[in-house]
Amino acid sequence: MPHARLSLPSRRGILAAGGALGLGVALAACGNDDSATDGDAGSSTNAKSGPWTFKDDRGTTVKLDKAPATIVAFTGVGAALHDYGVQVKAVFGPTTTKGGRPDVQAGDMDVAEVTVLGNAWGQFNIEKYAALAPDVLVSTTFDDAGTLWSVPEESKDKIAKLAPSIAISVYDRQLTQPLERMYALAGSLGADLKADKVVKAKKRFEDAAARLRKAAKAHPDIKVMAGSASQDIFYVSGTNLSVDLEYFKALGVNFVEPTEAAKKASGGWFENLSWENVDKHAADIIMMDDRSQTIQPADIDEPTWKKLPAVKAGQVIARSPEPILSYDKCAPLLENLAKAIETAKKVS
Repeated sequence: MPHARLSLPSRRGILAAGGALGLGVALAACGNDDSATDGDAGSSTNAKSGPWTFKDDRGTTVKLDKAPATIVAFTGVGAALHDYGVQVKAVFGPTTTKGGRPDVQAGDMDVAEVTVLGNAWGQFNIEKYAALAPDVLVSTTFDDAGTLWSVPEESKDKIAKLAPSIAISVYDRQLTQPLERMYALAGSLGADLKADKVVKAKKRFEDAAARLRKAAKAHPDIKVMAGSASQDIFYVSGTNLSVDLEYFKALGVNFVEPTEAAKKASGGWFENLSWENVDKHAADIIMMDDRSQTIQPADIDEPTWKKLPAVKAGQVIARSPEPILSYDKCAPLLENLAKAIETAKKVS
C-alpha cells in the first residue's frame, strides 16, 4: 500500500531472522491445506457446531471441523474483528506505543488481553505462536500475489505449517470491498451482524459516503494531497492501489496525482520528495499518514513544510493508510475528509 510500503525496504532489514528453532514436532504435526478451492469466491459457512469453511481473497478455502476459536491476526485485523465482537487470542504488528498505550492500528482492542507476537511490522515470535496452538491466522494482503502482510518472508513457510491462513485483500480495490469481506468473515466467526452497534455503524458509513460525495461535488476545486513523512523523505501517494484513496476518488474527491514516472521508483505507490521540494504539488488540504512509524505533523520542523499554504491555513488532517476494516472505524475517515472539504479555504 502507498504508505505502508514507504519504509518497507528498511523494515525488511530488521525482520527477525529465522527464529523458529526447536519447533520440530509442532511443525511436523500441523499442516495447511490450500488445495480446497470449491465454492464461490468469498464464500463462507458459519456453523456453531460442525464444519467451518471460508474462502479468502487468494481463492484459498480454509476448512476446519468447527469455527476457529484460537484466532491470530495482524493487529489491524484483530481490531476490526473486535468491533464485531470477535476476539482474537494474539496479534502481530504495531500494537502498543513506547508508553504502552494502544497503537492507532489496535483500535479499541484491549491490548492487555491479547498475546503480542511482535510489536512492529514484520516481527513475529514463532515459538509463542506455536504454543498457542492456533486454529487460523488472518492478515491482509497488499499485492496480487497474496503475500500475508507483516508475516516475515524468511519464516513464512514455518508459520504456514502451524495453522491455515486467511487473507483479506486491500490491493487495488475500493474500500467497500475489503469492508464487505471483513464483515463476512466476522459473521462466519460468530459475530452478530444484526446487533444494534453493527447496524448503526454500517448506516453511519453509508451516510458518511453520501456526505463526502456531496462535499466533493460542491467543492470540485479543493485539491487534496495524501502525504507521509520520514526524516529525509516526504512521500506523496497516488490514488491507485490504495483502498481508501481509490474510494475517495470514486466519490469525487480531487487529489494530487504524481506522474506514473515519479511513482515508478517506489513500485507505483507514491512519489519521493526531498524536504526541499515538498512544495512541488499545490494542495488545499493535506492528509497525513497517522501511523506510529511516521513523523506526525506536529513534530515536523522542516521550514519548507511550515511554509506550505495548507499547513499555514491549518488544513492538515489525519489519514489511515492501513484502515481498520470495520464500518465503525471507517465511517469517521469519510466524515473527517468531508468536513475538511466543506470548510477548506482555497489556498493553492
